Amino acid sequence: MPGDRPRLARRMAGIEPFHVMAILARARELEAQGREVVHMEVGEPDFPTPGPVVEAGRRALEAGRTHYTPALGLPALREAIAGWYRACFSVEVDPARVVVTPGASGALLLVLAALVDPGEKVLMPDPGYPCNRHMVRLFEGEAVSLGVKAAQGFALANDQVIRNWDARTRALVVATPANPTGRVLGLEQLRFLYEAVRAPDGHLIVDEIYQGLVYDTPEVTALALGEENLFVVNSFSKFFGMTGWRLGWVVAPRVWVPALDRLAQNLFLAAPTLSQHAALAAFSPETLAILEERRQIFQRRRDYLFEALTGLGFRIEGRPEGAFYLYADVSAFTGDSFDFCRRLLEEAGVAVTPGRDFGSYRAERFVRFAYTTDLERLELGVERIAAFLERG
Repeated sequence: MPGDRPRLARRMAGIEPFHVMAILARARELEAQGREVVHMEVGEPDFPTPGPVVEAGRRALEAGRTHYTPALGLPALREAIAGWYRACFSVEVDPARVVVTPGASGALLLVLAALVDPGEKVLMPDPGYPCNRHMVRLFEGEAVSLGVKAAQGFALANDQVIRNWDARTRALVVATPANPTGRVLGLEQLRFLYEAVRAPDGHLIVDEIYQGLVYDTPEVTALALGEENLFVVNSFSKFFGMTGWRLGWVVAPRVWVPALDRLAQNLFLAAPTLSQHAALAAFSPETLAILEERRQIFQRRRDYLFEALTGLGFRIEGRPEGAFYLYADVSAFTGDSFDFCRRLLEEAGVAVTPGRDFGSYRAERFVRFAYTTDLERLELGVERIAAFLERG
């Protein structure tokens, strides 16, 4: 019948689904059948949005603050974000450079739309967040994956960017802390990458959406490097616990802000108004105290899960320094990490994410564990994994 098979744009062939969604859908089916599943696949904090933020959103709703804001965001929120960089990192950011967006995905969408012409290349580490390469494809660009090795801490080798840069390359995207590896880049590492891409008039895009969830090393921001040729993306989702509020931002060079403003007006008019008013409370002392308690809880979960999994024979090169993930090598148990995830769910009732969601480089060797559930559930999950491995 006409319409049964829609004629999709050719770009759709390069935009894959999240494979973990099949795992999650099956987990929900098992739960509907009465099975208990330990969820270690979801990259979302299990804590609710902090009370002061919810209350600020409620007050905004009661006050009728439900109309559009400027496309660049509430001026007060842009000021607050700039103030956060000043207070936490001693970095001065002009609020005029801050663009508030519907989630960090909205921020990356704006940046890539402004930067990338058809056929131009964007470099990024593999493994990495899959939507980054899919957004490049959306704008008819070419995402070039650079395989990073566990033995090197999942960091780009010093010459990797230079060797892969050519006349069609426009930008490099990196994340710190990184999903799925938890890798944190120091300021000197960021400076090397920044200078490497600026030399040929390229751009560095730094995803800092897990900023705040750092455990063993001083926190930095790439904004300390300068302004030119640098875009820094952030979010209220992970550290601030506002995933469903769909709010993020990008700090851009001043000369790029008018283009981002024009794009925002056309693509989504503005970020959600209630979310912006609520986020004004995200930087309050009360909220930050709550978030620091949660950061410490995440760190305790990480320490437990790292010791438990390595004790079972999973290979994890170093304790991840940030985010809330462990990217574990399962090649001691299987040659197919997706099948490992499927069997672990079906036979043990534990849901984890296969490496193929994050790229192709050695993806069959890795799975991602998210410690976004409480310690008691993690302990239950480890018990089940141990029994699963014993059964072979």
